[in-house]
Amino acid sequence: MTTNDQNAEHFLNLLRQSRRGKFKIYIGMSAGVGKTYRMLQEAHALLRGGIDVRIGFVETHNRAETRALVDGLPVIARRRLFYKGRELDEMDLQAVINLHPELVIVDELAHTNIPGSKNEKRWQDVLEILDAGINVISAVNIQHIESLYLSVRQITGIDVAERVPDRILQMADEVVNIDLTADELITRLKDGKIYDRAKVETALSNFFQPDKILQLRELALKEVATAVERKIETQVAPGTQLKPERFLAAISSNHEVARRVIRKTSRLASYYQSRWFVLYVQTPAEDSNRIKLDVQRHLINNFKLATELGAEVIQVKSKNIVSAIAETAEERKITTVCIGKPHINLIQVILRTNAFNQLLNKLSDSATDLIILS
Repeated sequence: MTTNDQNAEHFLNLLRQSRRGKFKIYIGMSAGVGKTYRMLQEAHALLRGGIDVRIGFVETHNRAETRALVDGLPVIARRRLFYKGRELDEMDLQAVINLHPELVIVDELAHTNIPGSKNEKRWQDVLEILDAGINVISAVNIQHIESLYLSVRQITGIDVAERVPDRILQMADEVVNIDLTADELITRLKDGKIYDRAKVETALSNFFQPDKILQLRELALKEVATAVERKIETQVAPGTQLKPERFLAAISSNHEVARRVIRKTSRLASYYQSRWFVLYVQTPAEDSNRIKLDVQRHLINNFKLATELGAEVIQVKSKNIVSAIAETAEERKITTVCIGKPHINLIQVILRTNAFNQLLNKLSDSATDLIILS
C-alpha cells in the first residue's frame, strides 16, 4: 500500500468514526438491579426532548415496573422465526436499519440469536446498527464480560455461556454502572420484583447470596472505573489532563483504627467520585500461622466492609511496610495515601523511628499526598 493509499484509508476511517452511532451501555452486577428500567426511563426523557427513539428489543421479564415503562415508546416489531417446532421472536435487525431512528434501545447485549439469524450474537447486531449511524443504548450484566469468565465462575460456580468480548465495552462512548447494595437487591428479590415468587427461594440459596453479590458488585465497579480512565486517556489531550484522584487506605490489623480509616477514606473517595483501594501489608509477625484468630476475623470483616463501600482490597506480604505502601501507591497511580493516627504522640513516633520520614520522602518524590486520619 502506498503512502497516498494509507492516508486515504486513515481519512476514510475518520469519516466512518464520525458517522458511526454513539454507544451507551448500562452494566450491572446481576439481574434485577434496574438496567432495563433505567434505559426505558432515559428513552422517555429523550422522546420528550424531541429525539426519535425506538425500542429495538426489550426484555421485561414480566416485571410490572418495567412493563409499565414500555407504554408510550415506539416499538419496532420483532421478527418471527420457527425453530424446533416453536415460534420464537427476535430483534429485526434489518427493520431497525431501514427505519433508521436517531436512537434505538437494544436490551440483553450478550443474547445468542436464534439459529438462522444474520448474526450469531446480539452484540454483532449492535455493531451493524452503530455502523449504520444509529445511536444505541444497551445493557449487560458483569458476568457476561469475556475476560471475567473465570472470576465469575469462581465466585458463583456457574459457567456463563453467553459472553461479550471486552472490546465491545471498550468501544462504548459511555458505560454506566447501575449499583445496588446486596441488601437492596435481595429485598427486591424477596418482594417478587426480579423473579416469580416461586423461584425466590431457589435464587436465594444459589446466585443471590450476599458474599457472591458483593464480589460481583466489586467486579462491576472496577469495570466501569477502568472504562472511565480509558476514556480520559484516549479523549483528553495529554497536556490538559487532570490526574484523576485515587485514594489508598493503608490499614493495619488494629480493628478499630482500620475501620475508621476505611470509612473516612470511603467518604473522601465518594466526595471526589474517585476510585479507591485498601491496602493491608502482612509482616512476618502477622503470618497466617502466627496471627491470632480473633485478629484474623477482624481483618476479614474489615476487608468485607471495604468491598461493600466500593474499594478494591489489596493484600501484600512484606517486611517493610513503608516500601510496600510506596510501591503500591506508584503501581496504582495513587494521589492520596490515608493512614490512621498512631496510638502514641505523633512527634514521639517521628523522633523514635524513621518510618514516617521514610514514607513522607518516598511519597513526596511522586507528588502523592499523605493524610493522617484521627
